[in-house]
Amino acid sequence: MAEARGKVDPVEQTIKDLEGTTPTTSLYDEDEKQLHRLGYKQSLHRTYKFFENFAASFAALYFIGGIRATFYYGASAAGPAAYWSSYVITCIFAFITAAMLAEVCSALPAAGSIYFWAAESGGPKLGRLFGFIVAWWSSTAWTTFVASNCQGAANYLLSELAVFGKWTTDTTDIKFRAVQWAVAQFFLMCCIASNYLPPRVYKWIFKIATAIILLDFGLNVIWLPIRVSQTYGFQSAKWVFTETANSTGAPQGWSWVLSFFSAAGVIVGFDASGHVAEETKNASVVAARGLFWSAVASGLFGFATVILFLFCTPNLEVLSSLIAPQPFVLLYAMALGKGGHIFMNIISISALLFNTSVAIVASSRLVYAIARDGVLPCSGWIAKVSPSGQPRNAVTVIWVVAALILCSILPSNVAFTSLVSAAALPTIAAYALIAFGRLFLTPKAFRNAPWSLGILSKPFQVIALVWNLYILGVLSSPLYYPTSAATLNYAPVIFGGITLFAVLCWWFTPAEAWLRQKPLEEVIELSQDGGQGDHQSAFVAGVRQRRGSKGSSKE
Repeated sequence: MAEARGKVDPVEQTIKDLEGTTPTTSLYDEDEKQLHRLGYKQSLHRTYKFFENFAASFAALYFIGGIRATFYYGASAAGPAAYWSSYVITCIFAFITAAMLAEVCSALPAAGSIYFWAAESGGPKLGRLFGFIVAWWSSTAWTTFVASNCQGAANYLLSELAVFGKWTTDTTDIKFRAVQWAVAQFFLMCCIASNYLPPRVYKWIFKIATAIILLDFGLNVIWLPIRVSQTYGFQSAKWVFTETANSTGAPQGWSWVLSFFSAAGVIVGFDASGHVAEETKNASVVAARGLFWSAVASGLFGFATVILFLFCTPNLEVLSSLIAPQPFVLLYAMALGKGGHIFMNIISISALLFNTSVAIVASSRLVYAIARDGVLPCSGWIAKVSPSGQPRNAVTVIWVVAALILCSILPSNVAFTSLVSAAALPTIAAYALIAFGRLFLTPKAFRNAPWSLGILSKPFQVIALVWNLYILGVLSSPLYYPTSAATLNYAPVIFGGITLFAVLCWWFTPAEAWLRQKPLEEVIELSQDGGQGDHQSAFVAGVRQRRGSKGSSKE
């Protein structure tokens, strides 16, 4: 039954493969051989190279879209000075977190990467628990992110109603919410449809997504300042770099801490490169590089965007008066005029839709990997792979779940906002849990990863753990004080519910059904010593010797 799911006994399969083949067979493709050692057979296509892997995270992060979505809160929580400085600090520590994860990705380049990394980092005692928790954290985060993006794209479009004053954009109006829901569902359908394209065609999605994000950035860098200088004018350097404020109602010091909310929400999700590692050539190196450099590129471009927008924004009073589902549309209308802002809005919507399409790639690979291990209902169907090597049924699952989440728009905008508010929190928690596991539970693991941090590995684990725990606290805090039902941050409540559900799944799922830690650890340990060609017989002998000394191959 395990083999029917695409899951094989890692040790026995490696022995059989090595005894029955020669170095000239396809098994000796390094990627496929490593995947066998991790306990899986190659089912997905493997045609992506560095660019596609990099674009998987770079497009999923979509730095400029994230900054537009959180700009007002970032600039007003404690003022521009707190916003840009918190962004710089976030970049530094996010890069360190990305490097820490890239090292794990290099050692374990498989689909559904992040829960697999967590399971390995947890060691023999806590590996299964970590794997279950992060699997549900991440699948929830990515799926709600997809739904949130589609609603965000709808908000850009419907904000034109506020520009031209043709209809209400009040989210308390059921008629407006119905239109918002319908547009978001249409956008979701378009993004899902793109994921049914064959890999050779979908490569163009990665290229177009990257190009349109850079076009979005370029237009803001060049066109926006020119038009701002001709209309309402720039903010002063003193205002940008030293101005403070407090729109949160909290003490000034805590308001400064809350400014990290906007910055941290932009540079999160770079694990997407790991999710497509099983489709990437030379994955143990290329996927790790794609993960790290996508975070760096997004952070640096994002910093330039933050400074640019601070210089180009009107004062905070005017900014707060821009009432629309997406206030930046009104800001573009002020600077670029009605005709120019429409073009800019088309670029923004297009970039967000490509961003969503790529996010579906990452989330569907995560769902596919969990189903491949036989945990989800209808796992056999979900884990089926198309003739072109794509998990299309997993894409369909993402469609259904994201569409259901979007339906929460209809009864109440608060209901939908509450559901999607937890999108970043589980991912940050997963980063912290992996760092904790590596630091305290598996301190000697992943030493021989092709993309290695060397002597920096341990310090980076410590920094990543402390940083992500700090951001976890920020994302769990109320954003405005005094707190009421309308201003309560529901993210930690939803996050707690997801965690409880994951623990219950771990408790009731038999140990032999998913994430059998002991065989997997044996294979990874042996693969660090094993080789190719002339070393094949020695490697097999080592496996046989260990299996004989440790007893049966079954747990």
